[in-house]
Amino acid sequence: MLRIVLDTNAVLRSVSRRSAYHIVFDKLYENGYQLCISSEILMEYEEKITAIFSEETAELIIGAFSFMENIRKADVHFKLNLIVADPDDNKFSDCAFAANAHYLVTDDRHFNVLRNIPFPSITVITLDEFKSLLEAL
Repeated sequence: MLRIVLDTNAVLRSVSRRSAYHIVFDKLYENGYQLCISSEILMEYEEKITAIFSEETAELIIGAFSFMENIRKADVHFKLNLIVADPDDNKFSDCAFAANAHYLVTDDRHFNVLRNIPFPSITVITLDEFKSLLEAL
């Protein structure tokens, strides 16, 4: 099963049923891939979903995550500090490393630095690329 880390922007763009990227949530709910998260990531998801949608929406999504078998809580033991331009983004690359994720999904260009780092190897793909991958499953 694919192990994926989703940047918060990828999550936010996928929440709405009217979004072209809602397949990200559909496939997650259908057990189509494993979402890897850390406590830090979960808190950021909740904060941003609440700010953009509502507290109720955040509670429903975060609550669902606690019951889903394909949500993998990664224990992050290393702070790799690979993303200097936006240190707050390091929580996603650290999680991807700790979970041995196949892909880190983001459209944030701060993550482009990961494409040039030989170790640890963290494969970054865009939300469009992930959508195409899910459509092919």
